[in-house]
Amino acid sequence: MSYLLIGNISALICDDCIEPLAKGRLRIYLPEDAYPADTSGLAKFNHLIQLTPTQVARKEHRLLTETVLDERGDFRLSWEQLHLFTEPLELDLCLEQIPGRASGKNSVTQYHLSKLVPHWKRTKDKYLAAFAYVIPSEHWNLIRGSYDTWVISGTVRHFETMAGQPQLKVEIYNAQNSRLLGTTHTNGQGRYKLQFGVEDMSAGALPVKHGQHHTGPDVYFKIYRNNQLLWEEDAQTATCPERRAIAPCTLLNIVIKPATATKATRQLAHWLGGWSAVTRQRRRHSDDFQLLAPF
Repeated sequence: MSYLLIGNISALICDDCIEPLAKGRLRIYLPEDAYPADTSGLAKFNHLIQLTPTQVARKEHRLLTETVLDERGDFRLSWEQLHLFTEPLELDLCLEQIPGRASGKNSVTQYHLSKLVPHWKRTKDKYLAAFAYVIPSEHWNLIRGSYDTWVISGTVRHFETMAGQPQLKVEIYNAQNSRLLGTTHTNGQGRYKLQFGVEDMSAGALPVKHGQHHTGPDVYFKIYRNNQLLWEEDAQTATCPERRAIAPCTLLNIVIKPATATKATRQLAHWLGGWSAVTRQRRRHSDDFQLLAPF
């Protein structure tokens, strides 16, 4: 008999936008001690406790198996039956290639994820179990910030119908130097997601201004249809509080009023109510893993 553990690990950018942890590495360790008599503390999410290199080295001999998450954050882990299937497993997550991080950065950070006893289902030739977990946005915000990366998501809507605008090109600029930070496109519902890192800003880092808690750029947008400028904001829009020093995980919704050669000034942007920012998510998630075994 063998074991097969499948599932998914993703992170919340905002309440309605999830980012898969593509290319993250999931490590499974055998328990350090004998099976505990009290299992009430198992299957609890501990908000990703960062491990030191010494802590990682001390548990290396207990490593059972590991795998890399695919582009959707999915994973499959299998191993032969060497231990009782009732033993708890220790799960760690290793991160290196955060979206928006420049290539060539090779430092890896390992986080302790959880200890749990999977709900194994016995099939003809194996034990099968599954679980999925979504990292709360407030914790993902801190982790992304430690890697000097940003992700902005939102919806582009028309000011009259408030309908999402599909297939538009979205450009975001750093207001301090008018440098393009990144380009993306809206999907069929008008949603967009854009990622960039500190290397995309000319100075490589930004000073923290008085009263600010993040070192992100001040931003403004330009919107295109078929590479033709449809709507652009004045750089002064970035001086508004919601656009200054954006957090690593930020929600910015945009309402556009297409007009030839017309810019959205700060006053007009206020009138339209065309953007909003969420720098800290209020949504709370259960500390328990969601065990999603479809059997």
